Amino acid sequence: MAAIAVATALLFAGPQATLAMSTLRPQKFSGNLMRQITRAGRAEVRPTASLRAQASYPTHPSTGSRRVNRGIGGRLGGLRRFSVRAEAAGVEAKVTECEEAQKVFNSDGGKRTKIIEILGGETKVEDWEGKQVTVKGWIRTIRAQKQLAFVEVNDGSTFGGIQVVVNADGLEGGQQKFDELVSKASTGASVGVLGVVVKSPGKGQALEIQCQDIRVIGEVYENDKYPLQKKRHSLEFLRSIAHLRARTNTFAAVARVRASLSQGIHSYFHAMGFKNLHSPIVTASDCEGAGEMFRVTTLDPASPPESKNKSGEAEFYKQDFFDKPAFLTVSGQLSAESYACALGDVYTFGPTFRAENSQTSRHLAEFWMIEPEMAFADIHDAMDNCEGMVRAAAKSAMDDCAEDLAFFGKFYEKGLQKRLDLITNKPFKKIEYTKAVELLKEEIAKDPSKWEYPEVKFGTDLATEHERWICEKWGKGAATFVYNYPRDIKAFYMRDNDDGKTVAAFDLLVPGVGELAGGSQREERMDVLTKKMQEFDLIEQDYWWYIDLRKST
Repeated sequence: MAAIAVATALLFAGPQATLAMSTLRPQKFSGNLMRQITRAGRAEVRPTASLRAQASYPTHPSTGSRRVNRGIGGRLGGLRRFSVRAEAAGVEAKVTECEEAQKVFNSDGGKRTKIIEILGGETKVEDWEGKQVTVKGWIRTIRAQKQLAFVEVNDGSTFGGIQVVVNADGLEGGQQKFDELVSKASTGASVGVLGVVVKSPGKGQALEIQCQDIRVIGEVYENDKYPLQKKRHSLEFLRSIAHLRARTNTFAAVARVRASLSQGIHSYFHAMGFKNLHSPIVTASDCEGAGEMFRVTTLDPASPPESKNKSGEAEFYKQDFFDKPAFLTVSGQLSAESYACALGDVYTFGPTFRAENSQTSRHLAEFWMIEPEMAFADIHDAMDNCEGMVRAAAKSAMDDCAEDLAFFGKFYEKGLQKRLDLITNKPFKKIEYTKAVELLKEEIAKDPSKWEYPEVKFGTDLATEHERWICEKWGKGAATFVYNYPRDIKAFYMRDNDDGKTVAAFDLLVPGVGELAGGSQREERMDVLTKKMQEFDLIEQDYWWYIDLRKST
């Protein structure tokens, strides 16, 4: 059995901040809706919903209240109440008691067109020129004159927005409507635009929208204090407004690239016949054997229960929810192995947690990890699978997110496009750990002062500078596998090699980063496995099922 683990902390790694953007508060349903539909053939539900943006701006000086930016998600046109009537022959949605803004939201009666459909890489000018479209998004910039305004609208579907040209003479409502628009529209406001796609005489994009009707769906109050203006903001500043940072070029691009990478990974494994699994997030197992795990408990730390006998911890945890110590998972690997012994090839792709008290970008408290498990496979099969997956993911991002990657290459990582080209087009190299250490020692001996960690020997856990030298200098820019690592620096489940000193494990190193992925052939010999668990101070009883798999294979 062989497996790979890939941490998907792409490009920008750091603690993730989240903020609920809106809340939906429906009335409680009486019973299960789908069960009512199935049994009765008809069900009617009338919940009351209130959608409000949670992001707020500085306290108003006179009232002490907080101004709310309706453009962030706002009230979505003031939807007050809706009813849903489900019938066996079909589903009919009926909207009732809507305010004027909700009517405006769908006033054109047409389907919303995403900007990427108009400006996408494969789009031809003649495909869209002269077509009437409805575009909805947020204002990036607005330049207004007496009767003419140029509004850049972005809906998040692509890196750049589309220019909307608003002429008072051609606008439904004329000059009065134009003046009203200019007074309400500002950076950050959400708008709905109805117009005709025309060729753009300006530079930067081939098409623009000649506006016929435009409505402000959610305006920004106190727009002079809206924090995202047309300038470059530091990542430190954006951390302080986490609820808005997704609107910036950087974080929107990160989100699109990550989405494309995820899709590429799922597509690759699906094409290879792997089954996707969802492993437990709360677990009693320490997969890595490191002990750096977040504890999960329902006990009150302010008044923990007292043990009443000499059993100590066991008695203590009898009062906890799980009746034993429980943690957030550091890996879904062990669970995936049990399914690989039944389904053949499987993979997990989910959140993992590490309680490592480190402030570097290489150590995250929470991240998503990909963990394939393959039956009837060795370390070479695992490396081949890893290479195919990384290529597929990179190609997916390059195909879908060319503008985003160009932005990263310009402002964050020079040469990014070239490195991605090498990953997708150049064969990966391989080198044994022992040989890599010998080469490093020779290179470091030339000038030890250039190295932060000049001491390298067999058993050294390679640092990032060592990894980058291997793939960038020795590998000449190619992604490089280092394999057969010392057993003492790797996990208990990795298969011992015949030399007694190394295990069948590998790391994939890529230029500019260092280690990107790691994997190994699993130890299938029960006697060897149990002996290694003792060496790692693991309690066999906690892994009884993992050992039992070796009895049944």
